[in-house]
Amino acid sequence: MTGILTIGWGETQPASRTRRTFETLSTLAAAALLTVSTAATIMEQSALSNEDAAGGSATSGAAATLPTKETMIGAYTGAPYHYPSTVRIGKDGGPTDLTIDPVEWYGDPFHNPIYYGARVARWFGTGRAGMMVDFIHSKAMAELDKEASFSGTVNGEALPPRARIRDVVAKMEFSHGHNMLLFTGLMRLPSLGAHISPYVGAGAGVLLPHAEVTLKSDNTPRTYEYNYAGPAGQALAGVEIRLSRMSFFVEYKYTYGAYDAPLSQLNGSWLFLDLWRQFKRWTNGEEPPGGHVTTDIVSHQVVGGLAVRIAARPAAP
Repeated sequence: MTGILTIGWGETQPASRTRRTFETLSTLAAAALLTVSTAATIMEQSALSNEDAAGGSATSGAAATLPTKETMIGAYTGAPYHYPSTVRIGKDGGPTDLTIDPVEWYGDPFHNPIYYGARVARWFGTGRAGMMVDFIHSKAMAELDKEASFSGTVNGEALPPRARIRDVVAKMEFSHGHNMLLFTGLMRLPSLGAHISPYVGAGAGVLLPHAEVTLKSDNTPRTYEYNYAGPAGQALAGVEIRLSRMSFFVEYKYTYGAYDAPLSQLNGSWLFLDLWRQFKRWTNGEEPPGGHVTTDIVSHQVVGGLAVRIAARPAAP
């Protein structure tokens, strides 16, 4: 997983609101095309099943698509919308302790590093309830050209009440990324025929972002590393389109991340190495030299993907 997380460490540029809207609509269009192509595949399978109906294969094919006890391994892509939030950077009572309100975030999901997710789900019993481990690699990058209200100090100097964020902050983003590892309970709703299975879910987990924070007028080193930053959660609703051994799915997510990311002023490397260094600093009682960056990032996300079903067993008659 860490290898995937380091893909595309290039600089990213702010996107306009029109561009972000276009990208979100593009994702919805892609999901619609995915649904149409899947429907065509289902119709083709149905036609083949009808040809073999005399041998009973139509009945067995339909049974193979019904929800049952099974394991699913899937991957997906999508697009997020992040609500603006208040951000605090620094230490209590330190020379650098500032608050920015609001910070608008953008996700830029189709530029490297792209938005992606991976999951493993296990459905129990008759396939109506299950559990899922869900990893989301999104991005949240501050729109630095926006004006915001400021309070506090940088290097002991008071900040103006209003300014462009770029005048104070050189970089503030979680672009490699706004990562969440979530343990999610799932429940299937009544099926809409043999192939369409809606579902809902909710869960909680941890934020594992790649924090990239640099103040413009501060001579301290930047923070550029993965870390554990706080708790995260999600609620979701989706539709699974089931073929004989695989499924397509389209899903809406509502996610929440409570950031309290340490500003170590270090350049990191790999996810697990950075987390290990953070753990050692914590056990040694070391405070991060730059303090913390704290905020709450709340998001709407629309995703679509493909899952393979393994160890599937026919549903009980």
